[in-house]
Amino acid sequence: MKAAFTEVARDGDARRGVVTTARGEFTTPRFMPVGTKGAVKHLTSADLESLGAQMILANTYHLMLRPGADTVAALGGIHRFADWNGHVLTDSGGYQVFSLSPKVDATGAVFKSTYDGSSHVLTPEKAVEVQALIGADIQMVLDVCPPSVADTGVVRRAVELTSQWAGRGRRAFLDHQDASGRQCQFGIVQGGTDDAMRAESANRIVEIGFDGYAVGGLSVGEDRSSMLHGLDSCMGILPGDQPRYFMGLGDPVGIVEAVARGVDMFDCVLPTRLARHGTVLTDTGRYNLKRAEFAASDDPIDPGWAESPAARWSRGYLRHLLSVGEPTAARIITLHNVGWLLRFMDRLADSISDGCFESFRMEVNETWS
Repeated sequence: MKAAFTEVARDGDARRGVVTTARGEFTTPRFMPVGTKGAVKHLTSADLESLGAQMILANTYHLMLRPGADTVAALGGIHRFADWNGHVLTDSGGYQVFSLSPKVDATGAVFKSTYDGSSHVLTPEKAVEVQALIGADIQMVLDVCPPSVADTGVVRRAVELTSQWAGRGRRAFLDHQDASGRQCQFGIVQGGTDDAMRAESANRIVEIGFDGYAVGGLSVGEDRSSMLHGLDSCMGILPGDQPRYFMGLGDPVGIVEAVARGVDMFDCVLPTRLARHGTVLTDTGRYNLKRAEFAASDDPIDPGWAESPAARWSRGYLRHLLSVGEPTAARIITLHNVGWLLRFMDRLADSISDGCFESFRMEVNETWS
């Protein structure tokens, strides 16, 4: 099923909308908390419901290895398995091509399991099969994500393989007996920060034809200026009547700048990873609760957000939990950070509807840059 995008408000190129899939609807701009192994770290599906999450991301590579896609399917698919009724998007394993340095050729990628060292082959067709078994609402086509500092030859090879794999992955998806009815499939644009190659990749992926489009291979170590330059080179090519997804972006400035260019969807481990290290997201910026100045603080975690799910505990108490290695601290701060970022997205969406996106954008840049 095509992921239908309906625009409900616009301010410049920033847009607010509704995406409709076989499962139902989710609103945009939308941030997806990352549930790599079928769960967002320290949170349950009930927590995510209470925070207002509409969509989460799960990792094909990890679920393929543990507990296995067949097991997830036998237990009712990812939604029943995780007891999550919202939308789920599964990445293809392409990021592991970037992060784990597997052997890659025209056929696919050969990975070593991070669990037991066993070898596994992931091809574009296998990625479709695995994601169909997992049962996500949106699956990503397998791609090759080059490092941000890669030379021109490496980026060129990534563009070529990504395009070839996209064609094979799309054919496999459309041929699959279940996938075309209940799942959507997104294509991925690569090309590093090279204008010409990123535009070429976008044109080739759009020509194949997907249900939505993702910008990959950015926010992987390059500076913000280079990231936005790479984004600018392909956004005008991606269809306006379909969802646009920036993969792996979660900082407030990056999000608001991408939305200013017409991006609809985001995912990142940032709010959960920061929480595990004691860093808190607030409307006035981030701070680390491990600092000694908070040891005797009776202030709530974020005085500017009285409705935070962590508001009942003082900074002094949470710092104490962090200092003694109590896992409860990571859970409480994760609840806050994920909730804060989802609230941030709601405020961003409201600014588009209210025609004040540019003032919101300026405020975010002044606070977080």
